[in-house]
Amino acid sequence: MYAVIGAGPMGLASARNLSKQGLPFVGYELNNDVGGLWDIDNPHSTMYETAHLISSKRMTEFREFPMDERVATYPHHAELKQYFQDYARHFDLYRHYRFGTRVVSVTPEGEGWRVTAEKDGNQDSRYFDGVLIASGTLHTPNRPTLPGQFEGELLHACDYRDPVLFKDKRVLIVGCGNSACDMAVDAVHQAKRVDLSVRRGYYFLPKFIGGRPSDAIGGKLKLPRRLKQRLDAWLIRMIIGRPSDYGLPDPDYRLYEAHPVVNSLVLHHLGHGDITPRSDIASMHGRTVTFTDGAQAEYDLILLATGYKLDYPFIDSALLNWRGAAPSLYLNLFHPHYDNLFMMGMIEAAGLGWEGRNEQAELVALYLKRRAEGHPAARELARLKRERAGQSLDGGYHYLKLSRMAYYVHKDSYRAELAKQRQALQ
Repeated sequence: MYAVIGAGPMGLASARNLSKQGLPFVGYELNNDVGGLWDIDNPHSTMYETAHLISSKRMTEFREFPMDERVATYPHHAELKQYFQDYARHFDLYRHYRFGTRVVSVTPEGEGWRVTAEKDGNQDSRYFDGVLIASGTLHTPNRPTLPGQFEGELLHACDYRDPVLFKDKRVLIVGCGNSACDMAVDAVHQAKRVDLSVRRGYYFLPKFIGGRPSDAIGGKLKLPRRLKQRLDAWLIRMIIGRPSDYGLPDPDYRLYEAHPVVNSLVLHHLGHGDITPRSDIASMHGRTVTFTDGAQAEYDLILLATGYKLDYPFIDSALLNWRGAAPSLYLNLFHPHYDNLFMMGMIEAAGLGWEGRNEQAELVALYLKRRAEGHPAARELARLKRERAGQSLDGGYHYLKLSRMAYYVHKDSYRAELAKQRQALQ
């Protein structure tokens, strides 16, 4: 019997693939329904009312369960909540889950794991042959220490739900990732003033090129890495220009060496003066913020769109082979020492989608099946994961040394390695 922790996209994919292989399991989910962060009614979700996918539906969906044709190209979170509920019903996954249940601890016991969980104030524990951790990566906010004291509202993006928050306020949004830019665009229609504090340069991509989703264009012709970076960067400059054309810093790294911002609306509003670009914060006093370029402004609200930290509070980080900002694993998935502990979905890659994560789940379920059978390919994979833990599948890209990039991979290199290992286990 196996435990699956989480009923978001990765947890459901894990459950689906265990079921396909005939492996018994119990799912644990803190919320009362499936969908994870895509269920805005989940009190633990970091979703906000205006959120949509930043990748197109055909590049994101599970291959064996396509989204309805009526669903938007870049679906709203409500459509995705419905999608995951339909997925769970279609594959009969609901009956395997214990909903409204918090996993308190996961500890090794003999050849397996002891999982202690709590529901309605009552705890129970159960022994499992293995554990698949699929609780997500966007739960624990990264709250940087700011210089000085601010007397207005100071919130993190995880606290944001509705644009009404910005009504008639002078707003400073700190950060320039995809969520930060979404929130800045939301604020334009409500706030007295919207400023965007940006430390480093970002590449900006439009959601559509020639009426087609930009992530669905190209890919058939495999170009050398450096040529692709130059060609795509040139194409983007021709379409939307450089960030410095809008008052933002230009990136000091090549395209695809950090996650791009898929949002051209923020550039539209910067170009129209609806959003004012600001440099990094140097100091704060009262409601006055001084920036590193010497500029000053007063604010009623500072919203920290500064991302999230990996956090698995129910298990000792030492058990996850944690190194630096993330666990050191083979394929971001396999523990080098434990043959029955898996980090599902601890991965980011441009264009990977949920199908790429489903391929993770396929490999794990197949490995568990073959391991139980004593198959030599399972023994070989056990050897490989000990040798290759922490090996980078970056495809030659020099990813920025940031915490949020610690589990970033090159999509094609990663999926090729997954396919190679799945084929070996067939």
